[in-house]
Amino acid sequence: MSTTSAHTRYDLERVRADFPILTRKMRGKPLAYLDNGATSLKPRPVIDAEVSYLRDISANIHRGVYELSEQATVLYDEAREKAKRFIGAPSDGEAVFTKSATEAVNIVAFSWGRKFLKPGDEILTTEVEHHANLIPWQEVARQTGAHLRFVELGPGGIITAASVEAALTERTRIVAITGMSNVTGFMPPVAQISRLAHKRGAIVIVDGAQLVSHHPVNVEELDVDFLVWSGHKMCGPTGVGVLYGRRALLNNMDPLLYGGDMIVRVYRDRAEYKEAPDRFETGTPNISGVIALGAAIEYLEEIGMEAIAEHEEHLLEYALERLAEVDGITLYGPREGRCGGIISFNLGQVHTHDVGSVLDGEGIAVRTGFHCAQPFMRHLGIHGTVRASFYLYNTREDVDRLVTALGRVQEVFG
Repeated sequence: MSTTSAHTRYDLERVRADFPILTRKMRGKPLAYLDNGATSLKPRPVIDAEVSYLRDISANIHRGVYELSEQATVLYDEAREKAKRFIGAPSDGEAVFTKSATEAVNIVAFSWGRKFLKPGDEILTTEVEHHANLIPWQEVARQTGAHLRFVELGPGGIITAASVEAALTERTRIVAITGMSNVTGFMPPVAQISRLAHKRGAIVIVDGAQLVSHHPVNVEELDVDFLVWSGHKMCGPTGVGVLYGRRALLNNMDPLLYGGDMIVRVYRDRAEYKEAPDRFETGTPNISGVIALGAAIEYLEEIGMEAIAEHEEHLLEYALERLAEVDGITLYGPREGRCGGIISFNLGQVHTHDVGSVLDGEGIAVRTGFHCAQPFMRHLGIHGTVRASFYLYNTREDVDRLVTALGRVQEVFG
């Protein structure tokens, strides 16, 4: 079957050719990579950008007056401008480079939450959240005396503006919510939720690790106060993430880490700190990773985030149709509202790891287990799922191979 889809607005064959790993085999079979919710594959322009820095520059930033250091600084600062543009950040100082979306949530939780939350204040979140957007708030609540409250979920884990509004109180100080579930792909109505939270005087942090990677995002349209996202889920390298925050909020937060490159002056007994983003970027950063993230942003922008989201939407529809043909399959998640290209399922009573192992033998990479979302799994009444997640280079043939391989699972386990 041809990998070119009539629904795709870009040249799918050409895009696939940009990803060298798609030419290799896994367990002797052509690779069908369906674990994009965990991390994405990397195209040549991103690989080349990181290698070029390491090979041709390899100098530190912001400190040297020599040519190589200046070149590194320019590339690093250009990547920040690309990151701001990618999410529509309106002001300078609003894009902080971190090592991951997880670290970015922790910066907000401890630099904002620990400073401003008081006993009796409320943190509103959901059981759908990735652990990275839950555990930091558990710990901050413990340290500050704030209370952690949860939005009531609808069928399949749906989150509505009405359910959030019902959970908001006069004590709500922050709403921490996913932009797109890493288990089901469900996308809450973030802009509506932000407006409701702001009416109550609360601020909003959105875990955009899945959302920003796959859909057009504009922080002004979403009206969020903080947005976190990861480079490695959007064709960039591991070890780099981004924290967007409103400038006034960031500059009113204390640094999380202390050391070099985040200070204005240091005395024997005290120090004065720079404004954001520098106050949160202490020490030597992941320079090559940031530069490669800039290349990933350019790569995705050239293809078009709307076109990528549309391609994944068509793949999702096709996959749901094909998987409905599989005997004994149980699909999880809402079938209403906006959903990204993620499908979680179980096959009869076969353990998720066993399903994943058989698929591995057929050259198909999926994720199995609880996906760093144990409270959500308990809500669904299960121990885990098999998750197939799509990206810009996936094809209908990948879906067909998945369905065929599930038949093999049934043969092996009856």
